Amino acid sequence: MSMDIPLVIFWLFAGVSILYVIHFGLYLVGANFYDVWQQRRKALWGVRFPAEYEAECAATATWTSRAPPEVPGLVSIVVAAHNEETVIVRTLDSIARSTYRSFEVIVADDSSTDLTGRLVRDYQVRHPDMDLRIVRMHKNVGKGAALNAALRRHGRGQYVMTLDADSILEPGAITNALTYFDDPYVAGVAANVQILSDTTVLGLLQRFEHMIGYRSKKLYSLLNCEFVVGGVASTYRMRVLRKVDFYDTDTLTEDIGLSMKITKLGNRRFRMVYGADVVARTEGVLTLPALAKQRFRWKYGSLQNLIKYRGMMLNPSRRHTGTLTYYRMPMAILSEFTLLVSPLAWTYAVYWSLVTQTPALIVGAYATVTFYTLLTIWLDENLTVRERARLSVYAPTAYLLFYIMDLVQLTAALRCIARSRGLVRRQEINTWKSPKRAGSTVVVAHGA
Repeated sequence: MSMDIPLVIFWLFAGVSILYVIHFGLYLVGANFYDVWQQRRKALWGVRFPAEYEAECAATATWTSRAPPEVPGLVSIVVAAHNEETVIVRTLDSIARSTYRSFEVIVADDSSTDLTGRLVRDYQVRHPDMDLRIVRMHKNVGKGAALNAALRRHGRGQYVMTLDADSILEPGAITNALTYFDDPYVAGVAANVQILSDTTVLGLLQRFEHMIGYRSKKLYSLLNCEFVVGGVASTYRMRVLRKVDFYDTDTLTEDIGLSMKITKLGNRRFRMVYGADVVARTEGVLTLPALAKQRFRWKYGSLQNLIKYRGMMLNPSRRHTGTLTYYRMPMAILSEFTLLVSPLAWTYAVYWSLVTQTPALIVGAYATVTFYTLLTIWLDENLTVRERARLSVYAPTAYLLFYIMDLVQLTAALRCIARSRGLVRRQEINTWKSPKRAGSTVVVAHGA
């Protein structure tokens, strides 16, 4: 009987490893087909929007007397900010360098107590050619509510791009994002978000995680089963946002909630796609406690939204694709359960391999993760040759780095279980705090 538990743990580890290998293979093949699709898509630019699609969006949109008129071709870039004095100017500078020039910038200042508002107003004075406004909340209402207030009352664009105040937009990001809307059934575009700095262990960990995670979105786009669109450089049709009445404020991840709410309309006609060439960069967290706090918030919010929109799972419909209902959403739930066992299983497997002197399983898992990390680096279309070479040197550490991340995710999962009541009985989110930033502190210009 004493051998039963080790045997179970062994097979758990083997099962997790096999699952990862299958997924790595799917991601690898899917990413290659995505690249082919990209070339074909660019060759077909200029597709006209079917009149019935635009009519449906317009007829069912949520309009209010205070909603500004929509301007064709204009992009409303809304930046959520709360005490972001160290990074807000850097973000505005990156927007100013955009190759696409028809945009307005709305800073949703959620009751900042530092110099954020003053720095934005100073930027307005120094850049009179930029259509820049600041919408200040009189009290801390939460990120989702702040974005809603800015968009409902001030957004005039045909398209909306959201940014976090610590993110940097690449010059061609807006132009590239808009090309995806040549497909009349694309409702939202997820950006390729990269970590700004990877000079520390945590920075390198987050860099690899983002690279591999966003590579998987190529497969999800190809299969039309993407439903997770983050808040950094994500782009939507304004009419679709009005149709769903913008962000909900009852989960910790309002960005995922928005993309899932749009997906609920039916992902056959309201598609979410990944734009590998829509590049934005964001800061990673600086400390392990901050990483644990961030991942708990992401996981808790994701579970809240998966439960909230559980009706799409395993529910065949003419509005939703089978890849979404039978593959993507069930796998999202299954991966959360996998996280509960994988760190423990991996730890025991290492111990068991050392004791029995049969390291083949561990070596195989290590080789698989390292090989896939190297492929991700070499096939990344946004890396320079120098960056590829530098990251390739660090690739052999990926297995250990991901093990650390699994432990962080396990801790987050256990915290979610401890607070499981809030997963179903959701309350309005009316406060938020920005983490410590690595960006250099800026100085207010004289005369501001």
